[in-house]
Amino acid sequence: MINRNQNSPQISLALLLPLLASIIAISPLAIDMYLPAMPILATQLSTDMPSIQNSLSIYLLGYALGLLFFGPLADKHSRRRLVIIGISGFTLMSLAIPFATSIEQFLMLRFGQAFISSAATVVVPGTIKERYGNNTAKGFSYVSMIMMVAPMIAPSIGSVLLLHSWQAIFVVLGIYSLLILGLAYRFLPEKKIYVKVENVSFLARYKIVLGHKKSRLDLLSSMTISLAFFAFITAIPFVYLTVFKVSEFMFSFLFGINVMTLMGAHFINTRLVTRKGSRKMLSYGLMVALLASSSLLVAQYFQLSLIYTVFALLPLMGSISMIAVNSDSLILLEFNRESGTATAVIGTLRFGIGSLAGPILAYFYDGSALPFAMLMWCSVIVVLLCQLPHWVKHRKNF
Repeated sequence: MINRNQNSPQISLALLLPLLASIIAISPLAIDMYLPAMPILATQLSTDMPSIQNSLSIYLLGYALGLLFFGPLADKHSRRRLVIIGISGFTLMSLAIPFATSIEQFLMLRFGQAFISSAATVVVPGTIKERYGNNTAKGFSYVSMIMMVAPMIAPSIGSVLLLHSWQAIFVVLGIYSLLILGLAYRFLPEKKIYVKVENVSFLARYKIVLGHKKSRLDLLSSMTISLAFFAFITAIPFVYLTVFKVSEFMFSFLFGINVMTLMGAHFINTRLVTRKGSRKMLSYGLMVALLASSSLLVAQYFQLSLIYTVFALLPLMGSISMIAVNSDSLILLEFNRESGTATAVIGTLRFGIGSLAGPILAYFYDGSALPFAMLMWCSVIVVLLCQLPHWVKHRKNF
């Protein structure tokens, strides 16, 4: 039996969805705003470019470990309290980063920034599932569509702030998170859920989720498609700025249109998923991803011009987002009492493997964009192999 204690009035979906999107947007902003500053950071912190690129992997690792820690807590404690703790810690870390004088200090603070921020974001999927039920994928798409404004404009904001200093980027991040903290404190519902099985141990909750056979292939799909996404985030500054030698503002434009494609894919998903179902939408996205990633691989192998890369990446990034949101929905629908733990498992696997994108690309580095394209294509192929059993089992529905 579940007893719900709510101490604040219900907030409408029209207000709740933008608030949840603003909370989720904290990490994309923290990742994307400083991308244009990477070369300057390398110079001012007296280090090399690979070390600065690895700061992205450090951030993803910190976020993954944070989800691992805070996920089970979200099943037992107030979501609102976790959001306040997470955003408060993120604000403090963001305002401390400008005082970093070495790469070691910078990496340590970025790790802490990511770890504590996960306390806020881990509660969002459970809140969406609670409001949308069987249409969880639709709720995810709405929130993601709103949230995508952040990564779309983040590199441009970073480029403008870079005219002042790289430190200004993290000061603005701190100010943004402080504003979201105030809104969350004022409007986020206080909802604590007491469940009969609340004495289930921390590790036992993970055993329940990881032992769920029906979700394993979808977990693998979510994890692997995330490797493709973070390969894009990690490599795209190098691909556009170094391989194709575009300007910083052109980089921001190209990055922005990729994000607009992600938003478009989420919008399409909101329109179709209630009629087609998450499994079919995942399959449609996977077919587009297979064609687009193959096109990207061919373009890099034959060293074709920038336009071929741009037009291959647009449908690829849209299809990646469609695969991710529907696989996550299929996973969460399997868990009623362990939504926080399930979110933590998804996030830990996602950001954990995402943190490997940098080292993998560095290992295969050859001065071209071919390793990047190969990693994207291989990721899509693995997802295809994970989904084949579902297609075989339910082939009449496809």
